[in-house]
Amino acid sequence: MAERYSSFTAGGRLWLWQRITAAFLIVVLAFHFFLLHFVHHADEVTFLMSANRMETWSYYSLMILFLVTATFHGVNGVYNALINAGLTGTKRQVVKVVLVVASLLLLVQGFRTANAWAGIDLLPIL
Repeated sequence: MAERYSSFTAGGRLWLWQRITAAFLIVVLAFHFFLLHFVHHADEVTFLMSANRMETWSYYSLMILFLVTATFHGVNGVYNALINAGLTGTKRQVVKVVLVVASLLLLVQGFRTANAWAGIDLLPIL
């Protein structure tokens, strides 16, 4: 079946970003599982929320970058899959709006969670 949407074809405008985000997510998750299974932290939540990790801007920034990357990769992937399955016209526009709104809500909740874990108030309006 020929693909209908250029994002999943070589040279498409989002083709490269979809693959970059996939590679980034795989590397971060691999590091996460390495720490979990080979460093033998008994309590992962305590490790992630420890003061020397969560209160550093580098760790907080990595968490936010992971959140944004995962949201983009997931939403773009679902949208492309639906387009390639034959979604067109008004339904396509409705799905696009629903996915954008859902991703924004997910990002807001993710920022709130990251702020709570880090013990900082970076974006007080969220």
